[in-house]
Amino acid sequence: MPTDLDKPAKDIILFGEALVDVFPDGAVVGGAPFNVARHLQAFGLHPVLITRTGDDQYRDKLIQLMDAFAMSTAGIQCDAHYPTGQVRVEFGENGHTFEILPDQAYDFIDPAAAAEVASSIQPDLVYFGTLAQRHETSRAALREILHHSRPSPRLLDINLREPWYTPQIVRDSLLHADYVKVNEDELTALPGLTGLPAMHDARDIAQRLLEEFQLQAVLVTCGGEGAWLLDRSGAMAHTGGIENVSIKDTVGAGDGFSAVFIFGMLSGWPEALLLKRANQFAATLCGIRGAIPDSSEFYQPFIDAWK
Repeated sequence: MPTDLDKPAKDIILFGEALVDVFPDGAVVGGAPFNVARHLQAFGLHPVLITRTGDDQYRDKLIQLMDAFAMSTAGIQCDAHYPTGQVRVEFGENGHTFEILPDQAYDFIDPAAAAEVASSIQPDLVYFGTLAQRHETSRAALREILHHSRPSPRLLDINLREPWYTPQIVRDSLLHADYVKVNEDELTALPGLTGLPAMHDARDIAQRLLEEFQLQAVLVTCGGEGAWLLDRSGAMAHTGGIENVSIKDTVGAGDGFSAVFIFGMLSGWPEALLLKRANQFAATLCGIRGAIPDSSEFYQPFIDAWK
């Protein structure tokens, strides 16, 4: 099937957190918008990440990594007061725990600067999540981006991390979205967060969300069980789990899924094929340490197969 791999790169705006996961033995650059942007760059698209960092060593680490991957840094703001976002990760007998720190630079993305970048691009899609909306300043920046990027489609990647979301943030985000990606647990939580009647059937919830928020499609990831999608026409696509997956960790698998979903949607892949390829890519990511591969060679088999 032909794709856009050999055509002019599509522009994608990604809004939200760029941060570092601070492990006991070091720090790793992450954050869902950054991870998705890195994958899209490898696929031959032109992602522009709009975020804010501190003036610190972690900003330097982020910029160096983006430069190494030939990613645009036009949307990376610098804050003189607040630090680059951090998530502290600890390992214990029952797995890992993490603490998302408050008052980080990505909470204070400047609306005027964000508007300037967004107005200079005619994006083919805007990607945003919920975590970076926990402070009004960054919410205002997102509103500016959405205003200046009309009528580009919007993909909302819901990420419900206690206590960093409110029903109002979730509902407002859905009102501005065209496509929504959630996991099973998040889908189940959405009726209670959005004022919809209590429902227990996953498809019923997705159908009601499509109607209530005039969405184009709801994408639901189910971990090792695969994923499914329901669109506004009532058509449903599904892909099952992948057997014999070598799992080192699942960090960033959902971000990999999002990236392939974006690429496939903009390339015109049929929904069933889109889900299958996104699931295969996410499963392969689980075989490496961390959310993004160290080398671009990781992507080549996928790029070759998708041509």
